[in-house]
Amino acid sequence: MTITPLYAGLLAIWFLMLSAKVVGGRRSGKINLGDGGDRHMQSMIRGHANFSEYVPLILILMLCLEVGGATPVWLLHLMGMSLLVARILHGIALSYLPKFFLGRFIGTLATFILLLVAGLLCVWRGIAALIV
Repeated sequence: MTITPLYAGLLAIWFLMLSAKVVGGRRSGKINLGDGGDRHMQSMIRGHANFSEYVPLILILMLCLEVGGATPVWLLHLMGMSLLVARILHGIALSYLPKFFLGRFIGTLATFILLLVAGLLCVWRGIAALIV
């Protein structure tokens, strides 16, 4: 098991950067809690929260596929790289460049596709194990 930890580590670094962006925004805006009514602050918070809502589940699904051993290494790397790129695009769009709509769209779409593909592969693996 070496593929999922690689992407989990890279994603953790990006999550830390998103976290630092939220903390910096709160400090500069003198906002103790919440978004203080600031739309850009709200966007940064949502970028950070959205990451924490989707990435853990996709990493768990990837780990299940990796541990099972039947998923090709290239597919796991493709999923990991796609997730990393998707979340960076999405995070940049929400936390760094609020008018980067294409990044948000591509990041969201890729995340949803990965969630669907990883979920379906896990279901397929579970059903295949029952049949054998």
